[in-house]
Amino acid sequence: EVQLVESGGGLVQPGGSLRLSCAASGFASDRYHIAWFHQAPGREREEISYLSMRYNDPEYGDAVKGRFTVSSDKAKNMVYLQMNSLKPVDTAVYYCAGREREGLFSWRARDAYEYWGRGTQVTVSS
Repeated sequence: EVQLVESGGGLVQPGGSLRLSCAASGFASDRYHIAWFHQAPGREREEISYLSMRYNDPEYGDAVKGRFTVSSDKAKNMVYLQMNSLKPVDTAVYYCAGREREGLFSWRARDAYEYWGRGTQVTVSS
């Protein structure tokens, strides 16, 4: 059974940093993909970042380019999202999503991912 567990959220002041972690387990091989989404109250879930665990080719949403960095530790099946220069607009629940299916897909599409974590709250406020 695939499980994704996020951690590392919290309250941070504008301009501050947080590092989120996604612990992945149950995937059959390293041919899986992890994306980060966030969802603010009253808004749709929005893509933040993506990483192929096999090819390590990161992608970023326009709102976070240059501020967020996604990375992985394949030995530990961990994916990290380093968030710098945080803004109040970054306040949301952050979700880790996983895809194991083969085939072409858009990393930005929520329905591309079969597995989701429960999320971790990030609040950026002074």
